Amino acid sequence: MKFIDAVKICFVKYADFNGCASRPEFWWWVLFTFIATIILQSVSYHLSGLFGIATLLPGIAVTARRLHDTDRSGWLQLLWIIPIIGWILLIIWCAEAGKPNRYGGTPNAPAPSG
Repeated sequence: MKFIDAVKICFVKYADFNGCASRPEFWWWVLFTFIATIILQSVSYHLSGLFGIATLLPGIAVTARRLHDTDRSGWLQLLWIIPIIGWILLIIWCAEAGKPNRYGGTPNAPAPSG
């Protein structure tokens, strides 16, 4: 999945908490919001704040879908409330490869070898 495709999917599925999100989809979204926030902060903190509010819901949705891809509940995002330990757990879980799950998604098939 390419950067632009991942960002488009996250905006199309703005508040869709069903299904799964692949690792590239999630991490491209994180990179997009991080870079856009830094750029907008250099222009205006108010503009950056508006962008943060506008991307909050799709960020929560893509994280829920990413956790679904690892066969975990999207509610586990609430671990962000717990400093350090919760953050580390969520980063590890979001970095894991997808696996068969109960949320209707299938993990990315491995690339065929030579």
